Amino acid sequence: MSILPAAPVGPVRLAPMQRLTVGGRWRTEAMRSYRMPVLYWFTRGQGRITVAGLTRGYGPHNAVYVPPRTMHGFEVSTQVYGTAVFFNEAEELGLAKESYHLRIRDVRKQAEITGLLESLQREIDDERPMKNRAIAHYGGLLSVWLDRQRFEAEDKPDDSAARALVRRYTEAIEEQLYTGQSVGDYAETLGVTATHLSRVCNQTCGRPASELLADRLTFEARRLLLDTSLPVKRVAEVLGYNSAAYFTRAFHNRTGQTPTEFRDARRV
Repeated sequence: MSILPAAPVGPVRLAPMQRLTVGGRWRTEAMRSYRMPVLYWFTRGQGRITVAGLTRGYGPHNAVYVPPRTMHGFEVSTQVYGTAVFFNEAEELGLAKESYHLRIRDVRKQAEITGLLESLQREIDDERPMKNRAIAHYGGLLSVWLDRQRFEAEDKPDDSAARALVRRYTEAIEEQLYTGQSVGDYAETLGVTATHLSRVCNQTCGRPASELLADRLTFEARRLLLDTSLPVKRVAEVLGYNSAAYFTRAFHNRTGQTPTEFRDARRV
């Protein structure tokens, strides 16, 4: 079973970075995934971003590409500006299958992506003939721009055994998110001990394996509570909790609110 955010309308959608925090900073900082690829283009500010269990710093003129169904989250403050690009119709664009982080230092290349995003936004805002076709072509040009920069400027960390294990762990969480598995279950599937898995998670992103799993489950719980009308008991069942009472305690411990309080507070 897979319940993910609905796909955006149109081939490509742009969202200002600040808009992503509407409804609470958990919208960006908690671990989540999307069914479509997303590009984060940061133009101002700095912070940390975690993608597939690897935490790194980001700053101005950084482009972070995240493939579909990849766990990620990032810090965002009032000083962080930029654009998130959601690729709805991505199959024909030749987008990468793996995540990457670009630090664009060339002013001309910074101007190129700025121009592409501005042109995309104009097409999205206008109601001209062949609108979606034009948006799709601009999406293709953006894909080409990314590939060109990737060959020249990708800031790629060594793919160590620790990073590979944590990436496999986050992929397993996405695949089995609704099964109620524990860290021990995931560790057994990956052929390691829970202690070792937690150690390498701390090494790559500064958080134990249990924290990554709980954070991802909490984000999904909040999303389901806000974006669906499922009863709390049903949300607990969907996420693999043994009982609604246990789900409520776990949710309250992480958010300071019961599921019902969280839902009601944001529907006022």
